[in-house]
Amino acid sequence: MPLPKDILDEIRVLTQFNPASALEGIKVHHTAESGTIAATQRLYDKDLITLPDGGYLTSSGQEVIRHLDSLLTVLQCKEAVPS
Repeated sequence: MPLPKDILDEIRVLTQFNPASALEGIKVHHTAESGTIAATQRLYDKDLITLPDGGYLTSSGQEVIRHLDSLLTVLQCKEAVPS
């Protein structure tokens, strides 16, 4: 299941948020890569973040980031999981 570049860009933006704190936001500056700027706008359009250039996670965004954090934890695990 290949992931489109747009989705990978959105995931990269979401990984900038701290999953442990809803009070920490991000700011994507106009000098950022165009893919990052577009991904941030799409996340805003999907109601996952509060501003088109970052801001804070919405409640839906917080849920998504918890899932993303769990996924990244599993993928970064160095030991194989027994089957």
